[in-house]
Amino acid sequence: MAESVADVDRREAATPAGPPPPGPHTAVPWLVGAALTAVLLLLAGRYGYHRDELYFLLCGRHLDWGYVDQGPLVPALARLADTVAPGNLVLLRTPSAVIGGAAVVLVAAIAREFGAGRVAQSAAAVLAAASGIVLAGGHLLSTTSVDLLVWLVAAFCVARMLRTGDTRWALGAGLALGVGMLNKPLPALLGVGLVAGVVIAGPRRLLRDRWVLAGAVIAVLLAVPYGAWQAAHGFPQLSVASAIAGGDSSYSGRLDALVLQLLIISPFAVPVWVTGLVALLRRPAWSAYRAIGWAWLVVVAVVVLAGGKGYYDAPLLLVLTAAGVTPTLDWARRGAARARQTALAAAAVLMAASSAVLLLPTLPADRLPGFVVAANPDVGETIGWPEFADSVAAVHRGLPPAERDRAVMLTANYGEAGALARYGPARGLPRAYSGHNSMVTFGRPPDGADVVIAVGWSRPDRLRAWFTEVTEAGRVDQRVDVDNEENGGPIFVARGPRRPWSHIWDSEVRHAS
Repeated sequence: MAESVADVDRREAATPAGPPPPGPHTAVPWLVGAALTAVLLLLAGRYGYHRDELYFLLCGRHLDWGYVDQGPLVPALARLADTVAPGNLVLLRTPSAVIGGAAVVLVAAIAREFGAGRVAQSAAAVLAAASGIVLAGGHLLSTTSVDLLVWLVAAFCVARMLRTGDTRWALGAGLALGVGMLNKPLPALLGVGLVAGVVIAGPRRLLRDRWVLAGAVIAVLLAVPYGAWQAAHGFPQLSVASAIAGGDSSYSGRLDALVLQLLIISPFAVPVWVTGLVALLRRPAWSAYRAIGWAWLVVVAVVVLAGGKGYYDAPLLLVLTAAGVTPTLDWARRGAARARQTALAAAAVLMAASSAVLLLPTLPADRLPGFVVAANPDVGETIGWPEFADSVAAVHRGLPPAERDRAVMLTANYGEAGALARYGPARGLPRAYSGHNSMVTFGRPPDGADVVIAVGWSRPDRLRAWFTEVTEAGRVDQRVDVDNEENGGPIFVARGPRRPWSHIWDSEVRHAS
């Protein structure tokens, strides 16, 4: 029989002791975090831009309170970096590198809230530094990087509030979630998970606490600008979410979302975060924290059922990892202690080594093994963009002079448009247009544009619905053997538009993913 509200309140009142006191302070997590940031900065200039970073730079040229698929925060960071040092990839990625180091410190701080000692806090820091979500988010400028920081700050504030009973920490959680809503709507998902966790496991008195309500108000007020932009534009984020749920984006799909739970931190860390989840839900002394364990269960259920991307809940997996280090180390000290400790140390080394190879640009780009791109497609999206622009420029130069002067470029996705915006002017290329996500709002070709270089379409079928003549004029050659969306793809020249651009741009060219 389900437990009633009165039963939960009586159980809470009957709990004689609070959670264990926080562990002692240690400087090790700060050293690990600083070392990780330094490594990320050293590697930031290798390979090249990711397609999303090229898109953020374009969005930054059209600053607004919102975009089809995101809030204004990351485009504003991209605009700032490109203004201070145009074309400097290291500066562009510096915020993410700092976030990576901060994430390490926060995970260790959350472990300390759960009572972790110095060794356990240090272990939590090392696991965070070697985790997939921290390394991937720390290497590239992305909305995921900001989400990571937002969720961990909010989780730390909630853990501190649950341990101390000081509900003023809810203001910090609300502030973090509100700022995060200027990046992506995902912090609302964390808020839903935490509220659901409190409803399920208590303490339910938080739902009527004035500081908790004030924190919620802060989050809502900070989210108003982006929410108002979305409302004014017909909530295009819903179209993006629908496309993701339909599998039209990377890392989407229900099965993929479930599998990614086992991979996004690291397969080697799964026993640790599972242990942490069980401890949060079952340890009597940790009853105050049960809402956090339930929050992850609710969030991952929503992600899977809604067809979201499997990494959306990854910051909460780090929180579970922080909870799992102490019971895992306790296990390693019992029984065959030496064998257990050796196994844990070997797993940590393998985790760090595999993460460095798969998630960071540690190997030469021209000799990148296929399994790296297969395991982490984002790596392939950081290689070959200047050569991509060279391929398109070769087709442009091959046009008759009269057509060359009036030609425009049409790309299938925002990364291709961003690459041509970044590298095209030096190669004499005209402006590139795209109907992908917010690119559709940045302008369309003039109705008189009757010669188009189109790239990103694997087949000409769609183009033939728009033009009377479509001819393959070249192929993308990125000069390395890398399996990404562009390499080896056809480049078409299309002539004779069947209808004006103004008639087809929003209704047919526009697409989301």
